[in-house]
Amino acid sequence: MTALDEDSEQVAELASLAKTRLNDTYNLVSSEGVQMHGGIGMTDEYEIGFFMKRSRVCEHALGGSAFHRDRYGVLQGY
Repeated sequence: MTALDEDSEQVAELASLAKTRLNDTYNLVSSEGVQMHGGIGMTDEYEIGFFMKRSRVCEHALGGSAFHRDRYGVLQGY
């Protein structure tokens, strides 16, 4: 948030780092939640299936971890 408030030149880099971490965490947590609930976790009776599906959609819509890692590397000059 500080980088955005200060109009820093690092906003793109920091956004890619944050998105990568969020993608990885969101996918892990939702997948583990479905595993904990078993097959019923994918039904409409439990919300955990919704969260897993939503994490996949967010990843595709906003860029996956691989995309953001690559973007970060390009922005760093690699």
